[in-house]
Amino acid sequence: MVLAAILLTAVSSSLVWWRTADATSRQLASTINDQIVAAVRKEVASIVDQARAAHTAIRTLFLQNVLETREADKREFVFLSQLQSHPTISWAAFGWPDGSFFAAHKLGDRRLEMMEISLTDHAGERRIDEYDVVPGDIEFASRRFEPTGFRVAEQAWFKTAIAADGPDWFRVAEHPTGERAAIAFAGPIDVYQERQGVLAIIIEYTRLSRFLAQLEVGRTGAAFIFDGSGALVASPDAKADEINPAQGEPPALLPLARRAVATAIAQKMDEAWRSRLSDAADAYETTVTPLPFPGWRLVTVIPEAEFLGPVQATLRRLIIMLVAGAALAALASAILVRSMIAVPLARVVGELRHVEAFALEAVRRHPSRLREIGSLSGAIAEMASGLSAFRKFIPTDLVRGLLRQGVEAKPGGTLQELTVMFIDVAGFTGLSERMGDGVVGLLSRYLDLVSEVVVAHGGTIDKFIGDAVMAFWGAPQPQADHALRCCLAALACQRAIDEADLVDDLGQRLRIRIGINTGRMLVGNIGSELRLNYTVIGDAVNVASRLEGANKAYGTTVLMGEATAQSAGPSVIAREVDRIGVYGREQGLAAYELIARVTGAAIGRRPSWIDDYERALACYRVKDFAGAAAGFAQVLLERPHDGPATVMLERSTRMLANAGDSAWQPVAALTAK
Repeated sequence: MVLAAILLTAVSSSLVWWRTADATSRQLASTINDQIVAAVRKEVASIVDQARAAHTAIRTLFLQNVLETREADKREFVFLSQLQSHPTISWAAFGWPDGSFFAAHKLGDRRLEMMEISLTDHAGERRIDEYDVVPGDIEFASRRFEPTGFRVAEQAWFKTAIAADGPDWFRVAEHPTGERAAIAFAGPIDVYQERQGVLAIIIEYTRLSRFLAQLEVGRTGAAFIFDGSGALVASPDAKADEINPAQGEPPALLPLARRAVATAIAQKMDEAWRSRLSDAADAYETTVTPLPFPGWRLVTVIPEAEFLGPVQATLRRLIIMLVAGAALAALASAILVRSMIAVPLARVVGELRHVEAFALEAVRRHPSRLREIGSLSGAIAEMASGLSAFRKFIPTDLVRGLLRQGVEAKPGGTLQELTVMFIDVAGFTGLSERMGDGVVGLLSRYLDLVSEVVVAHGGTIDKFIGDAVMAFWGAPQPQADHALRCCLAALACQRAIDEADLVDDLGQRLRIRIGINTGRMLVGNIGSELRLNYTVIGDAVNVASRLEGANKAYGTTVLMGEATAQSAGPSVIAREVDRIGVYGREQGLAAYELIARVTGAAIGRRPSWIDDYERALACYRVKDFAGAAAGFAQVLLERPHDGPATVMLERSTRMLANAGDSAWQPVAALTAK
């Protein structure tokens, strides 16, 4: 009877609490939604205001004759300044009635481009000047010309704006760069009562998509923007910008948002409207709110489970606790034993599992009322602390990976195609002799930089050999792009050393040499039963080491084998330097110099001097030493300090002077490692 009275009282109190919590949760959801609506309205209003302000500022310069529409230098400066000062603007463009077009266009947050389509200069092509955005300024990056069929005079918005009396908003879909949904604030420009053309400030919808992704609409809710016809304007996408189109369309929420906005349009609702919609599994709170742009509506969709779920879960827990409390009253002794012994022991076992997996940073000390369990937990924590001291002497990530894969600590290995890299400091022997033990600090900074780059690019550091670092890619975790990863790591190492501005005792900057090769090699636990090393061995590894040394002969920084160059593909720029016979190998080996990484539209393109070099190399191999010498000299005109061209020019000149050699072979023999 006492238990029944307790349960009845508890259930009654829970029901009252449930109703109160339900009302409070719904009010909280409404408040959150109001905050989201206010943020979006403010952002849209800001976008509209920025577009109008930019248009007014440029238009005033034209009308006051401070800037002429055909005055290219000032026009570029003004347009670029407007893009930089207004984060939400994607384009600042001007079109002339004859079809000429000029625009400044953002390429995400770190790049800008200026483009011009002229009917007289490079007709049928689009001139593009790209700029890198640096703190407080922009830097010219490149210029190119591309074929284009874009005609601004044929665009509907241009035709309307050129005949209008003042600026207005337009939908824009077609741009010189392709199809991208956007809105434009465009209007005619008249100077001395003569119509010059149309000035347009364009905002691409991707800017709105990125802003929506920054909103926290509960944990799993989302916000969408629709236009007056019910078409989707923007959905959350954190990566969307002028380069990357919006992709984010939550499959469960977008159909509900479309249903809500279709109802609002059908019922001609001009005010905020809230409703409850359901799908096959859940119910959702939806709100449709007009935005300060003609016809636009904001739709928010929040699952009811987000604000009612915790209430329901708490109520269920209360009921379960009431029933369990009555049932467990007779089992107090068992609970006491569990709380004092079983649970602490389970925690201790969990810490032992962390030690087993070598996750030493996850080990925690758990105090207990029982002295024995407390002592055991403390001993495990101290053991983990002691083992942590060894992590600087062994590759911790490698050990964890081997443990996850179940690789036993015994000799053995497999043949796999991997990519290996050797990095060495140029002139380190003389440097260490001059600096003595003072070289340790410099060497430590250099090894820290290289190690961070290798690990960041998914590589496995094999060993440190004095100033040399050996690393490989493709094991223990498989990596289909191991050659490309290694090449990118090599380029990143160059940058890191240059940016760190490491200098020796003579004040000279530290220089490194890198050798890379791809091939089948033995990877695994190499050694004895007493001491093992997870490493790679084989002829392909030796070639990488020889290529690192070959840099000295050719004045290069990074040399790689032919298999690496082919595997890395068009994502990197490389040139064949020479065919060399490395120490320990009789047959010739094609050596390639790694020059740079390419991305996006630049893939497949390379500097013209590389073609000049390869043509000269082809002449050299067929004993056309005069043609080879002329070709290498041409390369040096473009790159005066090009090491390979200097070496090959000297060889060609020498062979030309000696009138050739009947036993000559187009393979350079390197007699030293």
